[in-house]
Amino acid sequence: MADGLEAIGSRRHFQYIVVGCGGIGSGAVYWLSKRAPGEVLGLEQFELGHERGGSQDVSRIIRLTYHDDRYTKLTPATFEAWAEVERESGQQLVFKCGGLQLAERGSTDHIMEKYAVALDRNNIPYERLSSAQLKARYPQFTPPPNMVALYQKDAGLVDAALGNSTHVQLARGNGAVVIDRCPVLRIRRNPAGNVEVTTTKGTFTCRKLVVTAGAWLNDVLGSIGVHVPVTVTQEQVTYFGTPHIKDFTKDRFPIWIYHTPRNDFYALPVHGNSGTKIGIDAGGPPVTGNTRTFQPDPVRTKTTRDLLEKILPKFLGPEMFTKTCLYTMTMDRHFVVDTCTQQRFSDVIVCCGAGHAYKFASLLGKILSEMAVDGRTQYDISQFNIDRPAVTDPNFKPTFYMGLQPASSKL
Repeated sequence: MADGLEAIGSRRHFQYIVVGCGGIGSGAVYWLSKRAPGEVLGLEQFELGHERGGSQDVSRIIRLTYHDDRYTKLTPATFEAWAEVERESGQQLVFKCGGLQLAERGSTDHIMEKYAVALDRNNIPYERLSSAQLKARYPQFTPPPNMVALYQKDAGLVDAALGNSTHVQLARGNGAVVIDRCPVLRIRRNPAGNVEVTTTKGTFTCRKLVVTAGAWLNDVLGSIGVHVPVTVTQEQVTYFGTPHIKDFTKDRFPIWIYHTPRNDFYALPVHGNSGTKIGIDAGGPPVTGNTRTFQPDPVRTKTTRDLLEKILPKFLGPEMFTKTCLYTMTMDRHFVVDTCTQQRFSDVIVCCGAGHAYKFASLLGKILSEMAVDGRTQYDISQFNIDRPAVTDPNFKPTFYMGLQPASSKL
């Protein structure tokens, strides 16, 4: 099957164009292609499957456990969206191994309680575990006596690299065209009233434009006068070559998140290679998409090793490799999923995943497709609006550590 420009010949108009084909963007291309076969164009500035952005690597956490109802009430639908992709592709993308929230009593257990409250409000079952109960269930841990945990059985991981490529391949099967190595230079409204997208490979027009460009979001939106205040950081994960591989396979060990006063650590069992994986959420320095480096920070790597030596020593081994990625975070660390109506571009839809969206990637793609085709979505995205103070108030104080955020009270 011909791809890219060869597939469309002289055609330059589509009903729907998606800019940025990472996790959310590839999901949007896929779900749009189901609603409008042959009328979808995806544009990606780098090669498909690249590692320059935020949607990469072989494993990302997926879970029902969230600290805030605006996400917790959406989490069941994330599993449903991925399940539909799995049914259509025949590929397993989600692996349920269970999930733990870990905290220390008297220090960070109040953070964990936010998760418990949100789970209770949404009727999601979970278990509370003492330090001794955690050790009994997962003897791999060496927890301190004051450690407490929440366990939720449905958590696990989703294969990000496989998810992205599966979205694109299925979309192409539905007649979508995806052109990579095709940066967008400008968007505007043309005299016919359509959205015009100028790229390095030509100019295209559409009825609705979806922008999911991650760290390059404002580079794309700037030409229509839209700016979403974001902080881009360079994050990293480390894979350790544990000799105890069997103890950390997906059928024996869960994903886990450990709350500390300053950051959340997160870790995943073996998947996609033979190493265990750990990272620090939102622990990296500010960068831009164009100026970031790919050099890991040895201080953060040591910080993860120090934690593992304390609570999970068998997880460790020689460092296999440390790889970097980007977080693109709004000032309140919440998604933006909205149209650019205030700039008279209601036909331009923007989505920013705020550095914690991969688990939602296929669902957000579905939501964006509904917004583009139907003008509305069945899911409650009302608090992801682009005109909230975190986006419009230049004096808004950034809060990137999710443990410090107040839970929503407007639900």
